Amino acid sequence: MQGNRDALAVVRVPTEEEERSRAIHRQREQLVGARKRLEAQGRSLMVNHGLEPVQNWWKPRTFASLPVPQWMRELLANNQPILLALQEKIAALTLQLQSVAAPNQPRGLGKMTSVVIDREIGDWHRFNNRRQIASYTGLCPGEYSSGNTRLQSCVTKHGNPRLRAALVELAWRLVRFQPHYKPIVKWRQILAKGGANRTGPIATGAARKKAIVAVARQLAVDLWRIKTGRLTAEQLGLTI
Repeated sequence: MQGNRDALAVVRVPTEEEERSRAIHRQREQLVGARKRLEAQGRSLMVNHGLEPVQNWWKPRTFASLPVPQWMRELLANNQPILLALQEKIAALTLQLQSVAAPNQPRGLGKMTSVVIDREIGDWHRFNNRRQIASYTGLCPGEYSSGNTRLQSCVTKHGNPRLRAALVELAWRLVRFQPHYKPIVKWRQILAKGGANRTGPIATGAARKKAIVAVARQLAVDLWRIKTGRLTAEQLGLTI
């Protein structure tokens, strides 16, 4: 490419071992989705016939006292064993994943989330700088620039969608469990419920989403620094 090293990008192919490890939490994710769909079908049946929907209607104690007619109970009973079996498989996979989590995690990170993020990344050392890891998450704003004009749009959503979802979920959790984490301190005024925007009025939902995306992007960079030994969690303001 006549010396232009940025014209093409090298795509890293995960190893077979990495794909096998990813398959476990991805299957759990699929089972959770299947459980939610079947549960929603039961609630929809109640609503369609003028009844108040019952959360977790398929659980044994709730199902035994379910205030529905007999014909509806028989229909719901067709899916209840499937839902119970799904929940059992989900619980088993959850324990399997949590058992391999690294000890001494930052408070609020969670064993499940740490395993998902580590396995979706694969190898933290393949990133040479913070820009590469931030770009991989897809949490960077898109940019359309020409001459003196610079326009930034919404996040690119490139890269790994499961990683992006896990980081955003974790960022919201750290708002509660890591109040002294630097990005949380920076965006606390907007992230707080009913909090004010930097310009004065109450922050809108869009403003809160932008703030949490900024926190999630910085969190990915800080996790990369921790995993590669550049900095410790304490140096980044994270409580163990």
